[in-house]
Amino acid sequence: MHAPKRQIKTEKRAMNISLTGGILFVALEVIMAFVTRSQAVLLDAVYDGVELFMILISISLIPLLYRPSNEKHPFGYLQLESLFVVIKGFMMVAVTIGLIMNNVEIALHGGRHVAFGQIAYFELFATVLSVIIIVLLNKRNRSLSSRLVDMEIQEWKIDACASLGMSLAFFLPAFLTADWFVAFTPYLDQVIAIVLSVFMLPTPIRAIITGLRDLFLLAPEEETVESVKQIVTPILEQHGYHQLYYDIVRTGRKLWISVYITFEKDLVSIRRFQALQSLIIRELAKEYQDFYFELLPDIEFEE
Repeated sequence: MHAPKRQIKTEKRAMNISLTGGILFVALEVIMAFVTRSQAVLLDAVYDGVELFMILISISLIPLLYRPSNEKHPFGYLQLESLFVVIKGFMMVAVTIGLIMNNVEIALHGGRHVAFGQIAYFELFATVLSVIIIVLLNKRNRSLSSRLVDMEIQEWKIDACASLGMSLAFFLPAFLTADWFVAFTPYLDQVIAIVLSVFMLPTPIRAIITGLRDLFLLAPEEETVESVKQIVTPILEQHGYHQLYYDIVRTGRKLWISVYITFEKDLVSIRRFQALQSLIIRELAKEYQDFYFELLPDIEFEE
């Protein structure tokens, strides 16, 4: 089924919001990293630079994701989305680990003094800007349920939390003047960068795991499987069907749900079957926007 052109335009507009915000962030962060020589700001700049490059690829992929399935591509082109998420996740992990190693090396060589006040106010501004972009993306994504936009929202949330944490940390030298803290200040920038890196790592790692599950057509995470069962099972049990088998996979943003029923009788009412399937589809549509559902008789092969 072809998605409306309006939906494709809406998704592209959402990604363009993230793209515009990314360009602004990278430009400002590169300038601040050069002026302040801060490794924490450089981490943000490199991380957002990689993200910016991947957004450009994301936007070019969007029209493909809405192409219908056919005999040659039974799942359409939706697995491209999962493949892209995996590649992006690996790139983010590699960049983050590289920056951790760089900061450890700087710390081992005596650390580095930076302009704490300038960085603190800059990161406070970055926090506010991130929140504005998150609000705009959430507004666009309400009618989309896009994995690409969801991932962008998660990354902007990470940026917002990281920027706020960095701002608070870089304000510390203005309030703490104890001798022990003054001796520690050359290492403050590297410590913040390393802590920030460790804080960022779980998100791309989770994206890699989820993407690989989708690529290998494994069942999605347990929460999704249970959510589907909680919707479908009560409806079927109300109609007297108790022996059920679920086959659930996800490709990109789309769930493919097949439920097999074991019948005790030889005769099956096709009209009743169709009505029951339509009822389940309506209930699933309240929770999921992009899915395929089929209700099938479980026919066992007898030798």
